[in-house]
Amino acid sequence: MALQVPEHEVEFTALRAQGPGGQNVNKVSTAVQLRFDVRASSLPEPVQQRLLALRDHRITQDGVVVIKAQQYRSQEQNRADALARLQALVDSVALPPRVRRATRPTLGSQRRRLQGKAQRGQTKALRGRVRDAGG
Repeated sequence: MALQVPEHEVEFTALRAQGPGGQNVNKVSTAVQLRFDVRASSLPEPVQQRLLALRDHRITQDGVVVIKAQQYRSQEQNRADALARLQALVDSVALPPRVRRATRPTLGSQRRRLQGKAQRGQTKALRGRVRDAGG
C-alpha cells in the first residue's frame, strides 16, 4: 500500500544553506524547508495517528512535519531530497504494526536452559576456596 504525499499539501520555503560553500552559499538560497501539516492532509486517519504518535524531532506539537534539506547545491535537488525524506517518513507508518502474539517456550528449550544454569552453577561452585582434605 504505497501512500503518495500530495505535493500541493506541502509548503516549501527557500533559505540560505549553512556551512562551507564560498560565495555561492552567501548569496544564493539553495536550502529548502518543507512544512507538511499532518492533521490537514488527505492521508487516511490511521496513518495520521501513527505519524503523530512518532517521537520524531521533525514533528512539532501542532502536528507539522518540518524538514530542512541543504545537502545539494541546487534548490531543485534539495526540494526533491526533502520530498523523498517526507515520503520515507510516511512510508514508515503506512502499514500498521504487526500484532504480537504471546508464545510459550518449548519443553526442549526450557530443559536446555535449566541444564545450562546447572552447569554454570557447578562451574562457579568449583571456584571457592580449596579445602584441606585432612581436616
